[in-house]
Amino acid sequence: MEQAEGVETHMRIASAQQMRQLDQTAIRERGIPSDQLMERAAAALAETAMDLAGTAGSGPFRAVCFCGGGNNGGDGVACARLLLEAGYEVRCILVGSREKLTADTRTMEARLAAAGGRLECFAPDDAEFAAWCLEARVMVDALFGIGLNTPLRGDALTAVHMMNTSAIPVVSADLPSGVEADTGRVLGAAVQAAATVTFTLPKAGHFVGKGGVCTGKLVVADIGIPRELVDALECPIRTVEAADVILPRRARDAHKGDFGKVYLLGGSVGYTGAPVLAAQAAVRTGAGLVTVGVPAPVWPIAAAKLDEAMPHPLPADKEGRLSLEAGALALEKLCSCGVCLIGPGLGRGNGTYAVVRQLLREARLPVVLDADGINALEGHIDVLDARQGLFTVLPPHDGEFARLGGDLSGGDRLGAALDFARRHGCCLVLKGHCTITAFPDGSAFLNTTGNPGMAKGGSGDVLGGMILALLGQGLSARQAVPMAVWLHGAAGDRCAEAAGEYGMTPGDLIRALPGVLNE
Repeated sequence: MEQAEGVETHMRIASAQQMRQLDQTAIRERGIPSDQLMERAAAALAETAMDLAGTAGSGPFRAVCFCGGGNNGGDGVACARLLLEAGYEVRCILVGSREKLTADTRTMEARLAAAGGRLECFAPDDAEFAAWCLEARVMVDALFGIGLNTPLRGDALTAVHMMNTSAIPVVSADLPSGVEADTGRVLGAAVQAAATVTFTLPKAGHFVGKGGVCTGKLVVADIGIPRELVDALECPIRTVEAADVILPRRARDAHKGDFGKVYLLGGSVGYTGAPVLAAQAAVRTGAGLVTVGVPAPVWPIAAAKLDEAMPHPLPADKEGRLSLEAGALALEKLCSCGVCLIGPGLGRGNGTYAVVRQLLREARLPVVLDADGINALEGHIDVLDARQGLFTVLPPHDGEFARLGGDLSGGDRLGAALDFARRHGCCLVLKGHCTITAFPDGSAFLNTTGNPGMAKGGSGDVLGGMILALLGQGLSARQAVPMAVWLHGAAGDRCAEAAGEYGMTPGDLIRALPGVLNE
């Protein structure tokens, strides 16, 4: 993972509106026939369907294509014809009104008929149809695409239920039906796809929210829209991929001072592991010098566990948390560093929270604010707002985000993260499935690594230390933060392979980092 000049490999994310405009430009301005685009989309869909169907087994090669009346349904009808021509037994089912078929879908229906197939009306109560479907090798979901914005109901809801309860692999056209393209929200119900074939560019709904769980394997198919039109799109939302993880080369004559002098403030009685994990992660991610401030009662434990980092004691209250007197001493230490992390294991207390807010007001350097450091801002968001112009990273989980005033009630995690980052001038790392890194300029990165085994206390502390280390080494925030999130998830994936999602620990993440960093 060494430096490669001029390489940008993030997968760009298009909005539903951008895709509609792109299709229309290709058709109207470039003269590409719409049925030609549909045929190419159907070919990619059919190829993936046949891959899912496999070659093993003694039963007939059967496929069921559930199609809506729009152009997404047209993709499904064309796919049915291609599967029929490939030797499959195919049932092509119209879920909806025949009167609402688009012109292109009617064209595909005619081609299906010419090939010996037919578009039949959905009859969920037909026992023969249900029995036939249960013998299928694969199902195709072509009910709704990027235009869906209302909850599923009626026959569409029944068809989704049929697909989800059949134990037969489903491939979805463009998006799993029921998933909102730009948010990943599930509108009532959604297809649980084994694979999704999307066209030209992926959408946010493939990654964020419940949509990321419904998508399955994502296949991005080129359907012939001119490359220059695609490249001209402004796409502020992107994924982070393995090829984007580019660490700077280290000079042969480098010394420890070249790789960052960073400060970590954390710990309290009962929460001694958090600052230790964060510090160890910072060291493992390449930080040159790591200084750790902890309450005095915690210092013997931190000193015993940290060989490479430098812990020092700070005044504590009777509960073993930082006292008000700790603020000035911590400020003196962190002001000699390039970046600091505040929060892991600090505990909750008025004195501790006052220290956090003091440091945020007075420290004129980048700050990663995590865990109880974030909680210190509850009711004091003005302290964060006053840091606009300085760089502040906040990596909250959903509960911490809510305490900051973030609103996830509408199911739009991406929109909520972007709104918060923009309003408060910070970098927000909203942790969870497909962690979102949002910047004040309206851009965001969607993470593509990680697994449920990482949902254990301490995993977030590891991430905080990794962000601290990469920022301390001089990487820009736009490089360092999404990269740290990706590496953190990749380490988690390596641990899941070795120890399983149940048995892996946050300490395992740290031990996995050298291997991940060296890939």
